[in-house]
Amino acid sequence: MTDIEYPQAAIDFIMHRRGKLHIYDELDPKRTALIVVDMQRAFVAEGAAIETPAARGIVPAINALATATRRAGGAVVWIISTYGPDPKDYWPTFFDHVMGPASAARFRGALIEGEDSHAIYDPLEVVEGDPVISKNRFGAFVGSEGRFEALLRARNIDTLMIAGTVTNMCCETTAREAAMLSFKTIMVSDCNAGRTQQEHEATLSAFLQGMGDVRNSTDLIGMLDSAKGR
Repeated sequence: MTDIEYPQAAIDFIMHRRGKLHIYDELDPKRTALIVVDMQRAFVAEGAAIETPAARGIVPAINALATATRRAGGAVVWIISTYGPDPKDYWPTFFDHVMGPASAARFRGALIEGEDSHAIYDPLEVVEGDPVISKNRFGAFVGSEGRFEALLRARNIDTLMIAGTVTNMCCETTAREAAMLSFKTIMVSDCNAGRTQQEHEATLSAFLQGMGDVRNSTDLIGMLDSAKGR
């Protein structure tokens, strides 16, 4: 997605609340992780069952930020949605009520473990040693039944940079969960993709006002590079 312009009312509210637009001015790379949410073929590949076309456009920025994060000593964690074949991965609220039968079958069918569409989109640079955590809900904390949080706590990570798709669904849910669990959380504006620019911008504006920070990948790469070796 293109970078965003915040409504003046949002900027005024933020400045009244804390006196500056951004929350975090520095990063400790060794305690920082880039979290890449749902960048699977089912969402990203052209013509995929639940395609989010804008997600293809954020791949270069995610790869660049992932490289910078690893170079600085941080972690890169890949989050994937899995809704079967194990019955425990079936989410009845979503599949039986939010969606109609045809949409539910298409959505779930594309994200069943073992299907080609379940895999991480090929142009993304997943490196050996990068953790991959499966979730069966929109949020990676609730959806992984604690595995994701346990991984972060074990590595002494306290700062998360959230990337992926869809901005206002799984990415926002994961970011809000992170903030509620006292992680310093940054949504990466040009490394998230929504269905529309309007939904993308609304989510990032709301998150910046009340939950955490929003930065673009260029700023974060600069912060990581400047902190190396500290």
